[in-house]
Amino acid sequence: MNNLWRHLQFGIRLLWKNPGFTAIAAIALALGIGANTAIFSVVYATLLAPLPYRHADRIVMVWSKVNGHRNGVAAGDFLDWKQQNSVFESIAAWNGRQMSLSTSSHPEQVQAEPCTPGFLDILGQPFLLGRDFLPEEGQVGKDHEVILTYKLWKNRFGGDRDILGKQIRLDAEEYTVVGVLEAGATDRVRSSLYVPIAFKPEQINHEFHWLLVLARLKPGVTVAQANADMDAVTKHIAEVYPKSDTGWGASVEPLQNDFLGADVIRALWTLLGAVGFVLLIACANVANLLLARGTTRRREVAVRGALGATRGQLFGQFLTESVTLAAIGGALGIALAYGFLKLILVLLPPYTLPSEADIRLSIPVLLFTLAATMLSGILFGCAPAFQATRLNLTDALKEGGHGTGVGKGRHRVRHVLVVGEFALALTLLAAAGLAIHSFWNLTHVDAGFRTDHILTFTLPMPMERRPQAEQMVAFYRQLLERISALPGIVSSSVSTGMPVAGTGFGMDFNIVGKEIADPSQRPGSRFNMASPGYFQTFGVRITRGRAFTEADTAGGMPVAIVNEELARKYLSDVDPLTQRVSVEQLIAGRTELGPPVAWQIVGVYENVRTPDPKDGQRPEIIVPFAQSPWPSVNVAVRTFGDPLSTTNSIAAAVQSLDPDLPLADVRTMDQLLDESMGSDRFGAVLFTMFAAIALLLAAFGIYGVMSFAVAQRTHEIGLRMALGAGSVQVLGMILKEGMALGVIGVAVGLAGAWGVGHVMKSLLYGIGVIDYGAFSVVAAILMLTAFLACYVPARRATEVDPLTALRDE
Repeated sequence: MNNLWRHLQFGIRLLWKNPGFTAIAAIALALGIGANTAIFSVVYATLLAPLPYRHADRIVMVWSKVNGHRNGVAAGDFLDWKQQNSVFESIAAWNGRQMSLSTSSHPEQVQAEPCTPGFLDILGQPFLLGRDFLPEEGQVGKDHEVILTYKLWKNRFGGDRDILGKQIRLDAEEYTVVGVLEAGATDRVRSSLYVPIAFKPEQINHEFHWLLVLARLKPGVTVAQANADMDAVTKHIAEVYPKSDTGWGASVEPLQNDFLGADVIRALWTLLGAVGFVLLIACANVANLLLARGTTRRREVAVRGALGATRGQLFGQFLTESVTLAAIGGALGIALAYGFLKLILVLLPPYTLPSEADIRLSIPVLLFTLAATMLSGILFGCAPAFQATRLNLTDALKEGGHGTGVGKGRHRVRHVLVVGEFALALTLLAAAGLAIHSFWNLTHVDAGFRTDHILTFTLPMPMERRPQAEQMVAFYRQLLERISALPGIVSSSVSTGMPVAGTGFGMDFNIVGKEIADPSQRPGSRFNMASPGYFQTFGVRITRGRAFTEADTAGGMPVAIVNEELARKYLSDVDPLTQRVSVEQLIAGRTELGPPVAWQIVGVYENVRTPDPKDGQRPEIIVPFAQSPWPSVNVAVRTFGDPLSTTNSIAAAVQSLDPDLPLADVRTMDQLLDESMGSDRFGAVLFTMFAAIALLLAAFGIYGVMSFAVAQRTHEIGLRMALGAGSVQVLGMILKEGMALGVIGVAVGLAGAWGVGHVMKSLLYGIGVIDYGAFSVVAAILMLTAFLACYVPARRATEVDPLTALRDE
């Protein structure tokens, strides 16, 4: 311990006496450690940290499963699961719903979470005020209670502690506040309030899959045991309801990361690997600095060895200095990580990661930083420590204090480190190049419609307001007439879905005359209901047939327009306009499917941009809104000028028809497109930022090696110039040596670039494993950087005065 303390004191004094060296090395380490800490904060909060719920390891999702794919759950299945399972301590269902909250003259849309009583108890959410829903409040007629999140209670109701028992207006109906949740995880989710689900008799069926199901396992029950039990339960249900449940099963899955896509998980680990490369480059840089500095300390080490210092003591001294330097870099890295994390949270698109993820510099993250710091210190400290212990004391004492006797072996170590830096930098640059190229591809995807001068918003009209189909159709026809009459409006439409945002529904279908008997084997399609102005408003091109007209009413022949993908995939051998598609009827306000409707195909439209082009095109069916109305819709308005300038006049038109109906999610189509690429932009920016840091560190590394080489070869360079070598020859000699290291590093890095391409291919759009264009560009950037980094010391070598160099030596 005394030796360690002495080593530490001596190391701190040396670092203090060399502030320039200490600052450069600490900054390099801070960049690597800060980047790693920031990204690990995201990875830990998302993938590794336990969920902020009571006994979270026992909370599971229970999905319906068909053809190997999970699905929502029908109310009838949920109730049967609840009665027949033997593995769940409790089980609850919920779904999402937009509701209109009226607390002022202007209503606003809020995200609500209707749930069966017991849902919040499964999560173990504590209450600040009031209570959870009672079992009887899950019955029709007793379901007008509401529980507020702390965030909504504080921001919208001013933290009123007397709010219990008061009425608030949701969807033009009165709800009684019975509870307020404590501040915590529920403030990070989308939902702002909870209302009970009360199943009406017509909702209890086995066909309409509209619920999500959460359960808490009994103590000691494993997920495997729960799946085995649910297999038996679903087989029994299929025997009782063969028409609806044949081919359907259940899947029990841990709640943690169950809603997180595999691509997002892979992207997070890839980012962590990328910043790991940054730290390795930083360590190689500092190792090179310490090796160079160790060369100038050869006489000091020789004297200490001659006075009795053992190799172990010398090794310990150098390693202690390295760890001390790493600690300084780690402290700076934590401060830098705080800034990186703020930047990441600003750039991160909303709800990309699970809502429960609390991204911050937590204790586990700081422990990771401590481990990374100590490991870094040992990693970059070993090379100079070994160099010190292998020193020939007699030779070192004979050399004097000039440090001229640097062996080829020590040069070789520094060269290997530079080659490693360049290889790692090329790998990171390749990742950045692929991400940028993918983002560029996304921005140039043919949208299939005109994106300019379009304003979009949603109208979350509750079913209870206009329960009859005729009322819905009449209301939206009148609304479109009023909007279209406003100044600056070209056209308008209502639909349940729209380009970029998605179509709203997914339905199985049959081609009439080619029916598939097994419902679980039928093909699926996106399904949309739209008014006649839909294709004109979005500028979607009809490639065959016609668009909808006002004549396509509820009493007319059911008609449909399909996209080119459906026609290509299922109707390639026939004329699509002679075919009909059979789809079960969607009945507004009823969570059950009606009888199949045979929709005559009257048109085919060009494929339009989907929410995520990486998923590829899918079949789509659009039917007239008047023939299949739905209460909540998207409204699109094409304008002559700035779409946002029409917002107030459109809002006034809506309010004139229904004062309780808010305009929600008001955005232009350009904004919607921009938001749809948020995750890809985020990845491209982060990879580019870390690649830029790696490039800077690699450039500094080769600059440092070449500068040191020039300083050590001053006598040789002076002698060459005295014998007639010109400036151009000296410049070429130094550049050749430096560029050789860069070329070798690039060659080695190509293997890493190939590996990155293999890992990232599934995360990107329009990119192969080997992207020759991206790889060529990044290799050129790296070589140009190497040239510039070598040119400065090479130029300095040409300015050596031969007489001065020979006299000093």
